[in-house]
Amino acid sequence: MSLKWRGWVFAGIALTMYVVGGVMIMGGLIMIGIMGGQDLWGWGEARGIGYMAFALGIVLSVMGVLVMRIMRNRGW
Repeated sequence: MSLKWRGWVFAGIALTMYVVGGVMIMGGLIMIGIMGGQDLWGWGEARGIGYMAFALGIVLSVMGVLVMRIMRNRGW
């Protein structure tokens, strides 16, 4: 894989992680704040799943930003 294509692949992965992380953060906040103690399709309480989605969203967003910064610093 050439260096040019590697950069595009990493850019796509970074942007996808960043966007998915943002959606998970917002979804987690909605589940925590609005849905509260409702049962979600037998998976558990919405508040607990919301906290998990919120935390995972933060991790994904930070990882996406870090990958973008690494790409920029290496000139990809």
